[in-house]
Amino acid sequence: MKYAVLLAFSISLLSCVKKEKIYFEVKGDGFLVETPVALDISKLASNSFKLYNEGNEVAWQIDEESNTLWFIHSPEQSTSYILEENDGSGEQVGELIAPQENGNLQFTLRNKPVLQYRYDMHYPPQGADSVFKKSGYIHPVITPKGDTLTRINPPDHYHHYGIWGPWTHTRIDSVRVDFWNLGDGQGTVLFKEFKSIEKGSLYSRFNAVQEHIDLRTKNTPQVAVNENLKVCLWDIGRDDRYMFDYSSDFSSPLKKGILFEAYRYGGGLGMRFHERWQKDNCKVLTSEGKTRLDADGSNARWVIVSGEDRTGAGSNGILFMSYPDNRMHPEPMRVWPENANNGRGDMFFEFCPIRHNEWKIEPNTTYNLTYRMVVFDGELTAEEAEAYWQAFAKPLQAQIIL
Repeated sequence: MKYAVLLAFSISLLSCVKKEKIYFEVKGDGFLVETPVALDISKLASNSFKLYNEGNEVAWQIDEESNTLWFIHSPEQSTSYILEENDGSGEQVGELIAPQENGNLQFTLRNKPVLQYRYDMHYPPQGADSVFKKSGYIHPVITPKGDTLTRINPPDHYHHYGIWGPWTHTRIDSVRVDFWNLGDGQGTVLFKEFKSIEKGSLYSRFNAVQEHIDLRTKNTPQVAVNENLKVCLWDIGRDDRYMFDYSSDFSSPLKKGILFEAYRYGGGLGMRFHERWQKDNCKVLTSEGKTRLDADGSNARWVIVSGEDRTGAGSNGILFMSYPDNRMHPEPMRVWPENANNGRGDMFFEFCPIRHNEWKIEPNTTYNLTYRMVVFDGELTAEEAEAYWQAFAKPLQAQIIL
């Protein structure tokens, strides 16, 4: 995950003046929405703290690898904080992630399932060719009120798997390999192993190794792309919204690398939405003011995809955000038109960094694509979407008050 370290403690300050309390404030442009903030605690002797904002205790969590303390700043809070070293336990109560069960790693929020990563092999419905089997995807994505937003194995596209991102038209030497359209039997993307699984009270995350496998060499299938998929769920303290980050580090072990050809879909971040959303009850709004009628093929920093909830009386959806360092940012998109799937207008969305230009992946060189999503019940405005993106692109910074 690409977050700048937002606070550096002075060695001289800590060595010369031993303080029981450290005062700091957050600064930046992301005050209109809830956003994660990082605090460097590498110079502190203790990892046991209490964090306060206007006298109210604030939830936090420590990333031990980077000696960083994370917390959520919300619009209702003051910008001034107090960090107090605590002699008691530094552990926070509560967990956001459930145990691995039946081939699934499930994230929970306040004891309700919200996200699930499938690491075991899933087979398509009875009657469908087993070539459509797959692991290594996210499904379901569930809103805080319990609406499922993703879909897998729809009869019109058995190879669609919730949230996933295989590359479509690629070339290995002179041979074309398609990792997306599983029915062609050319390639696939499968889970290999977990590098880490972490659970906590503020965020929970995993790092999964996925292999993009070239099946054209049938006697000895070869790994064409190695991927570390990192997903982090944030509890932003709201009953109607949560946030998660999706980051892919990938490289090719092949001697000559691999070419991702320009194509209208593939790679990046794709999502097939639930079948209840069709042309008459879902909508799209991009950071550039595009709608479902003209968003396809355009570029955007963020996109809101929303629609009717399962009751028919309300709405929900997802805000998708592209990180500024992503290739081709503001990023090209694939958005199914309203006449998709025999005129039903089913919903599919993708950030597609190779939509207009090919991408040569050099051997043994690591590349990255990073996204953030806000899953919501009710409505999320364009002004809020812009504020969430600003906080993602330019995180709030913390500064010591001397």
